[in-house]
Amino acid sequence: MPDTAAFSVPTLTSEFPVAGDDPHIDAPLRATVRRLSTLLGRILADQHGPEMLELVEDVRRQTKDAKASGRTEDALAVQERLAALPLEQATALTRAFAQYFLLANAAEQVYRVRALRERAGADSWVPRTVAAVAEEIGADGLQAAVDSLDVRLIFTAHPTEASRRAVLTKLRKISDVLETDTEEGTPERRRQDHVLAELIESLWQTDELRRERPTPQDESRNVLYYLRQLYTQTMPGFLGDLREELRVHGADLRERQVPLRFGSWIGGDRDGNPFVTAQVTREVLQMQAESAVDIAIGFVNELIGDLSISSALTGEDEELRASLAADLAFDSDIDDVQQHLFEEEPYRLKLGTMRAKLVATRERIRSGEAHVPGRDYRDGDELQDDFAVLRGALARHGGKRAADGAIALFQQVLAGSGLNLAILDVREHSEKHHDVLARLFDRVGELEVPYLQLSREARTRVLSAELASRRPLVGTALSEDETILDEATRTTYRVFGEIRDAHRRYGQSCIETYIVSMTHGADDILAVALLAREAGLVTLPGGDENRADIGFAPLLEEVAELRHAGEILDELLSDPSYREIVRLRGDLQEVMLGYSDGNKDAGVFTSQWEIHQAQRSLRDVAARHGVTLRLFHGRGGSVGRGGGPTYDAILAQPYGVLEGEIKFTEQGEVISDKYMLPTLARENLDLSLAAVLEGSALHTRPRSTPEQLEHFGEVMQKVSDASFARYRTLADDPDLPEYFVTSTPVEQLGELNIGSRPSKRTSSDKGLGGLRAIPWVFGWTQSRQIVPGWFGVGTGLKAAREAGLEEDLHEMLRHWHFFRTVISNVEMTLAKTDMAIAAHYVHSLVPERLWPLFERIRAEYELTVAEMERLTGVLNLLDGQPVLKRTLAVRDRYLDPISYMQVAMLQRVRAAAERGEEVDEETQRALLTTINGVAAGMKNTG
Repeated sequence: MPDTAAFSVPTLTSEFPVAGDDPHIDAPLRATVRRLSTLLGRILADQHGPEMLELVEDVRRQTKDAKASGRTEDALAVQERLAALPLEQATALTRAFAQYFLLANAAEQVYRVRALRERAGADSWVPRTVAAVAEEIGADGLQAAVDSLDVRLIFTAHPTEASRRAVLTKLRKISDVLETDTEEGTPERRRQDHVLAELIESLWQTDELRRERPTPQDESRNVLYYLRQLYTQTMPGFLGDLREELRVHGADLRERQVPLRFGSWIGGDRDGNPFVTAQVTREVLQMQAESAVDIAIGFVNELIGDLSISSALTGEDEELRASLAADLAFDSDIDDVQQHLFEEEPYRLKLGTMRAKLVATRERIRSGEAHVPGRDYRDGDELQDDFAVLRGALARHGGKRAADGAIALFQQVLAGSGLNLAILDVREHSEKHHDVLARLFDRVGELEVPYLQLSREARTRVLSAELASRRPLVGTALSEDETILDEATRTTYRVFGEIRDAHRRYGQSCIETYIVSMTHGADDILAVALLAREAGLVTLPGGDENRADIGFAPLLEEVAELRHAGEILDELLSDPSYREIVRLRGDLQEVMLGYSDGNKDAGVFTSQWEIHQAQRSLRDVAARHGVTLRLFHGRGGSVGRGGGPTYDAILAQPYGVLEGEIKFTEQGEVISDKYMLPTLARENLDLSLAAVLEGSALHTRPRSTPEQLEHFGEVMQKVSDASFARYRTLADDPDLPEYFVTSTPVEQLGELNIGSRPSKRTSSDKGLGGLRAIPWVFGWTQSRQIVPGWFGVGTGLKAAREAGLEEDLHEMLRHWHFFRTVISNVEMTLAKTDMAIAAHYVHSLVPERLWPLFERIRAEYELTVAEMERLTGVLNLLDGQPVLKRTLAVRDRYLDPISYMQVAMLQRVRAAAERGEEVDEETQRALLTTINGVAAGMKNTG
């Protein structure tokens, strides 16, 4: 594919630091992209003839000229040409541009890896942060900060990854080939090009569209691919290097400590997904457990090869011998011959019995049989106990280095994976629990009015009293009488029993938290706690017998709830029964903050500000009640759903919020971008841990004076109020639903089959009310308007400036991390917005009576750009990041033709619908291919 010399991609997500405009870094990347695109061009000519390659280049050039001219008639000429193409040719043309982006993205990842390797050492995230913390607060302070670390990265199945696994796997192989640098003209280069051509040919012949919607089990298998790689390839080096770096500065990782671990929502996130049932949760947990056992067996096998230590030379250890005798009392694949063979190599023999117990554990999980102590492992703690026996014996018999070597590292890795691989969160909508309780309370008949007619305050009093009582609300009748609950409420309640059974099978670490989405008040959490008590997960009151096998987390999403976050938490923690549950959970309270729905509700600026203030309020309430606060940030990949650089987002939190505890989601295309290549996975773990360590240890007090913080808050409120008012004029416009649907391909999202969850919370919702945040961002992104990433910001900044606060805004940009992060993220989305292409969507697809809505959007865009440039002091967006700016400009040359093609295909599909005709498969395929192409070019879907 010609004319690619200017292409360079530091990173479109800006998740990793962008290199300066260094031609020595930039030129090799451009050359690699040119190399891959040339190979793609050859494959294209082979598959479709040289005329297809000529068409690709001609359309690219015509699109570029049309954009440069800025004339509507030139854009229409491109549109008419594309609309006239035969469907087969149109699809091939779109795929060519889309695959160009996929190959460019693969090349980008390779050069990110190379840049990271060159930067390795004291300059990387963890060494730099550990040294800074040690210097600031000493070795004891560093140790205390490290002891508190519990960073949790939660993989979700939120459907924003448009690429199939088959495609991602081939791209991974292309990246692997490119990692070995070769010189042009050498035999090594020719052999490498042959392999690359074979992979690109295979990629071209791979269908990028999913034929079937994935099930939650399919989504779990996808994440298991990444988790296996993380535990086997990334975590040993990550933990080993962290441990060594800490020791240099007088600190260490505690035995069995897991400073960073993984979680998942897949198979547990029931909110709006009818396909996640109790049975699905059971199957996903089994898949995770079997993977965890396989990983443990792999580590044990490696240690069997290493620990050939002879007791004839070191002496016997009584504790080890006793442990071995207990293990060998059970039948296993270790027969008398093996026992005799390894009689003087007790470490190998002990590891062999551990492997046998792991195999027995896998069989127990598959069969559903009860745990037999000593024959199999009940949970990860029992496996850890066996490692402790081995290490203790080594240390007592002259093997201190061995005890602190690979076996210690593997033990630490397996402390994180346990027997469940990833901690599964369960999430459900708040209304579902009240529906169950309405059936139970109304059956008992003690309330003066039906349960669902109670006010929120009255409901809270009823639930609090019931939770404090000793009686069961329904008791055994609930499981014996199937008429108490209908099918919907029984489905909700059944999950609590599934959690109880999972705890018996895998240990309580497999599911630790029940998240309540759309939490509006304390009653929404007390309702779940009461159902958990009915299911036997909570026992209150009972003195020494009190127990809480699971914790409960409110999910605060919309502005009204964020503004009352502190009040909601205070009411919860003031309830004696609930406070006892928190005490039983280690005085730890988790609160989840939802970024997506808040943005959809209030716009990007107001939602970010309200979340920031909610964190302050939650911090103060938790401290007043003597509780450690763990904030769970529900961030998406795009800025419109809370995305942006992880490191900056963590450090932009209010002081004192971080106490080592944090959770945040990893979703959709972000997972493959961060974790597909081991070096990039390691980088993400390093920066996440480093940011939390720095924030926990060094950001315990405000960076600014109280007076300055208060004034900054007043200015922020001024900006937020004006921004919110402007955003709501758009969101409340009765014509917006029709405008949104007609100007975007949002109706096609479900047909991409990229996730198991429906795009609406319920099928009865009309308009935008029930639309989830992912399709909301998806539609705006595909049409290049990206409204959720910036709309209202210009109005807000202008209002503050005209109120005489311009210098204050500049001061905030210089000295307030939170404000600087928000502005940086908005700048990125503005740069990726293309009003010329957006106008083409609107004028080609939207009824003319709705065009004034677009003019309002365009006016706010132009205002926001002007205000941002005035605030940042640059003449044009991204002037401070020239490599990234050029990247976006060059990508447009290949992205714009796909957008024009998408408009043409949408016109065909809608024309057929107006005639009452079925859309033929070829047209549908062509349209969906354009959606995949735009996603590849923009590097996110939603």
